[in-house]
Amino acid sequence: MIGKAACRGAATIVNAIATGKGAAFGITLEADAIVELELGTGNIVLRGSDEGKDLISGCARAVATKALGNSEVTGEVHIKSDIPISRGLKSSSAVSNAVVLATARALGASLTDTDLILTGIEESMRAGVTITGAFDDASACFFGGAVVTDNRRFTVMHRGTMDQDLEIILHVPDRRISKASVKGLDFSPIVKDVEKALKLALAGEYLKAIEVNSRAYAKVLDVSEDIAQIARKKGALAAGISGTGPATAIICDRAEVGEILKALQKEEGSILRAHINDTPAREVVPRLL
Repeated sequence: MIGKAACRGAATIVNAIATGKGAAFGITLEADAIVELELGTGNIVLRGSDEGKDLISGCARAVATKALGNSEVTGEVHIKSDIPISRGLKSSSAVSNAVVLATARALGASLTDTDLILTGIEESMRAGVTITGAFDDASACFFGGAVVTDNRRFTVMHRGTMDQDLEIILHVPDRRISKASVKGLDFSPIVKDVEKALKLALAGEYLKAIEVNSRAYAKVLDVSEDIAQIARKKGALAAGISGTGPATAIICDRAEVGEILKALQKEEGSILRAHINDTPAREVVPRLL
């Protein structure tokens, strides 16, 4: 039994840590998964890497349990992704979505979009790769477009679209920020600012929301907004820290890309290019595997 699926990544509009409500938008970086299973007792192993093995095997086994009940499965999963890990670009959400969808296809299981997303979230929480459950991130990755969610109630509050002609530049520092390192921080001082960003997102003012959110979280996370400020000065429509960082997502018109890239050449870290994604995971054709 073999299933194949892909899910694209996302970037932050509003981080949900402070209030339990968040927003994100889809981007065209991608994670692909191939799941090969057979009936029998044994492990579900991650082929080629140990990165995220507990999350990935957990996602596959959880879908198998929903589809087959008490029947045991064994097999392997192969992942390929161009989304940087632990940089705030929703790699875990994209990978878990891809694995649960590929597993469902392998087993011929008819699970709803919500079932698939929540299965990935449950396993992400179990694996310790999310603080809030990341329903906003998982939804933006799965559905594409812009999504505002209540992460505590697992409900979608708003869905919208963004201009497909916008360019996305991602500045990705070498260092990672683990979720464990963020858990002890006090986000209460920025709640009002984050609530302001959330209202903007609900009104469809995504670009303004990104910047309000970024300025607020930079104070608590101790992540520099220097890259965002450079991009804004060079004509970016919006720029801000994605997730808990340290990546910065920059949104701009095509005409401004050259100047922004030139300004960022002097800065440490890598630069990735992407576009707005509004294609749901079920319709994405895997291109990496």
